[in-house]
Amino acid sequence: MRFRHAIYLASENFASVFKLLLYRLFSAAIFGSLAYVILSLGLSAITGSAEVAKLWELAGEFFHALVNGRPEILAGLPPQFKDAFTALLKLIAFNTPSIIGCVVGVICLYLLSRFVNGLALFSIANIVNDRMSTYARTSFSQSYFKSIGKAALYQLIYVPLCFLYDALMLAACWFFFFYAPSFLPSWGFVIVLIAVSLTLTAVVALEALKMTLISSWIPAALEGDSVTHAFRASVRRRKNFGTRYGGFVAAIYLILAVNILFAVATVGSALLITVPLSYIFLLCLQLVNYYHDTGKKYFISKDTIVDCTEKELS
Repeated sequence: MRFRHAIYLASENFASVFKLLLYRLFSAAIFGSLAYVILSLGLSAITGSAEVAKLWELAGEFFHALVNGRPEILAGLPPQFKDAFTALLKLIAFNTPSIIGCVVGVICLYLLSRFVNGLALFSIANIVNDRMSTYARTSFSQSYFKSIGKAALYQLIYVPLCFLYDALMLAACWFFFFYAPSFLPSWGFVIVLIAVSLTLTAVVALEALKMTLISSWIPAALEGDSVTHAFRASVRRRKNFGTRYGGFVAAIYLILAVNILFAVATVGSALLITVPLSYIFLLCLQLVNYYHDTGKKYFISKDTIVDCTEKELS
């Protein structure tokens, strides 16, 4: 019932998809340009070097000889590749401070972009919450500036914590992809499929756990609770934990299936719609869980209210 209501609410707020899409495209253009500037300035000594030019030249010779069937040229290329690659490694070692600076700069830009994009998600959550509580139609700009204080504080806490959690999740993925399959017999390509399956399962399970732990954080903050108290209460909330966790697991698998299917069927173009819609659906699921767990009634349409026992009142 919660899952179905979240889907219905996401469709009711479908107009927010295009607002979120435009916001994220604008954000991506700005931060992508800044990242390009940082990388081009910091790595110019490497990308514009004679060592890199030599590698490109050798690569061109390799493909030209391969296409034209010149085995005598192919036989002489490996030593040249080795020398060119060794020279490139020496150049990289010499420019290590610049590379570290670029990595730090890109990471900072990434965190800042998540902060800025998160402000829009908090605004969308406020729009959905207004629709659920009073069936009000709040504009994106009104919601954005009305909630920007709480949204900024929420993102200041959420972004660093999420970054650390994602780093731990990547470590777990490394374990399941490279280490866990080593306990199984070597079955060639089958072992690769098992490794991918284990890694995907770990990602879904850990991502669903994160969403479950913070599922009432935004809703409680929108309902008037302080951001810090809402975070502590959300992490400690044990009521209907299994129901919420199972719902988020199903939601993640559904999102993966829908995005992959539409990406393949439309050569990626439908992702412009399905990706922001996925974010909105997860926000709706968080709000639905919160309303049910706290015993609040909410609108799913103009003439339909759902109470805390999941009975519909017309």
